[in-house]
Amino acid sequence: MTRPRIVLLPGDGIGPEVTDSARQVLEAVTRVSDLELDLVEAAIGGHAIDTMGEPLPAAVLALCETSDAMLLGAVGGPQWSALPATDRPEAGLLRLRKHFELFANLRPVTVQPELATAAPLKPELLRNVDLLFVRELTGGLYFGPRREQGDGEDAFDTMVYSVAEVERVAHVAFRAARRRSRKVTSVDKANVLASMRLWRRTVERVAAQYPDVTLDHLLVDNCAMQLIRQPAAFDVLLTPNLFGDVLSDEASVLAGSLGSLPSASLGDGPRGLYEPVHGSAPDIAGSGLANPLGAISSAALLLRYSLDREVEARAIEAAVAAVLAAGYRTADLAAADEVAVSTVELTEQIIHHLAEIESPAEAPEPSLVGEAG
Repeated sequence: MTRPRIVLLPGDGIGPEVTDSARQVLEAVTRVSDLELDLVEAAIGGHAIDTMGEPLPAAVLALCETSDAMLLGAVGGPQWSALPATDRPEAGLLRLRKHFELFANLRPVTVQPELATAAPLKPELLRNVDLLFVRELTGGLYFGPRREQGDGEDAFDTMVYSVAEVERVAHVAFRAARRRSRKVTSVDKANVLASMRLWRRTVERVAAQYPDVTLDHLLVDNCAMQLIRQPAAFDVLLTPNLFGDVLSDEASVLAGSLGSLPSASLGDGPRGLYEPVHGSAPDIAGSGLANPLGAISSAALLLRYSLDREVEARAIEAAVAAVLAAGYRTADLAAADEVAVSTVELTEQIIHHLAEIESPAEAPEPSLVGEAG
């Protein structure tokens, strides 16, 4: 049997450090299960610009075409900020998402009881918080027509959505809700924007195919407020590209740190792109302070959604929970009276807590993408 190929794209800043942590955890999984992996590494973002002349070189894209999944660290940094938008490190990531039509970005936000005090909210507001953002990823403001003229007097970015783009990501959200608490909150700005009125109409038509799932709508500004006032009231949040980017970062504080959150970017097939939600954090790169939990948890999502290895995915998630319950924290999660551990130390503890995995693996759940109704 051919070993699944995973392309590792460490990127910039703390990206190489957290990606190495995820790699070590994946390798540890292969030692306690029948899973075999072909792990290969390639450049993206600023590192690719410096070594290969562009943020997503053709050779790297060709390698990704041969993959079963891709695991990315982070891209960007101040040394590339003067470049035109189309040449910056972030452009490589956007092109990768668009090339593979990875239109649905899943960002789970779960509050571990042990980390309730790491959030700036009252602990009672964080009880039972378990959210899933389903963010449309290849349309909207980030991909619409734009004009940028250096230091000119004006510039524009255009939010464009088609019915088909909204339909396909809405189906992902409703199918996800069926596995959870059967509630979808669609976020828009339909009181002002024509594209968002199309969004709302389309989501309502899709909702009619899921009579067992409750749908409500929130304007994005109200949603931002309610995420802080009553976060436990949400289940699945369906968002346009820009709004999902902002709101999921806001929600990260509920879990204690942006560094803890994973994400999965999915299309119509099993191949996906997995990455922590955090950025490249160049100010702490190389210091051993980076939180690897987002990258490691992204590796768990990779096993679940691209490789159909649910048992192995749960084993990683259980190891992360066990390490947190044992009191291990990186600096971004540690309270004033707690001793923080390094990126390497936290990774070693997770590997230590990986329990033996039963084989054969449990049957995977149906895919969230590629099917309607």
